[in-house]
Amino acid sequence: MCIPIAGLGLAAGAGATAATGATAAATTGLSFGTILQTVGAVVGVVGALNQGTAEYEAATTQVADIDRQKTLEAQLNATEEQRTVQQFQSQIAQQRADLVARGVSLDSPTAVYLGQTAAREMVFEAQSIRQGGFATQEELTSQQRALRAHGQNALIRGRTSAAGTLLTAAPKIWPELLA
Repeated sequence: MCIPIAGLGLAAGAGATAATGATAAATTGLSFGTILQTVGAVVGVVGALNQGTAEYEAATTQVADIDRQKTLEAQLNATEEQRTVQQFQSQIAQQRADLVARGVSLDSPTAVYLGQTAAREMVFEAQSIRQGGFATQEELTSQQRALRAHGQNALIRGRTSAAGTLLTAAPKIWPELLA
C-alpha cells in the first residue's frame, strides 16, 4: 500500500515546513513505497558492484602472493641444484682420491668411465631439479591465470548484476518509463 507523503503531512496538520515538504513530494509524485523501492534498488546495485570489486581485489592479491611464491620457489630450486652439484663434485673428488690411493691411474679406462658416469648422473640430477622447478613455475602461472580470469569474471558479474537489479527495479519505481 503506497501512502503519499503529501497526504501524511497535510492530514497530520503539520506546520508550514511540513506542508512545503509535502507539496514538493506531491509535485514529484513520490510515495513512501517508491522511496523505499529506490533505496532498495540503490543498495542492490551498490552491493553487487562492491561484491564484484571485492572478489576482483581478492584475486589480485592472490596473484601477487603467487608471484612472491614463484620467486621463492625459483630461489629454492637454484639453491637445491647448486647443493646437489656440489655434493656430486665432492663425491667425484673423493672417488678420484680413492682411485689414486689404490694405485689406479686417473687416465685409465676404468677411472675415465667412472668419472663420465658420475658426471652424467650429476647432470641428470641437476636437470631433474630444474625440470621440477619449471613444472612448479608452470603450475603457479596457471593458478595465476585462473585467478585473473576469476577476478575479471567477478567484476563483470557484479556489473551485470547491478545493471539487472536497476533494470528490474526501474519499472516499479518509475512506472512512467513503461508509457
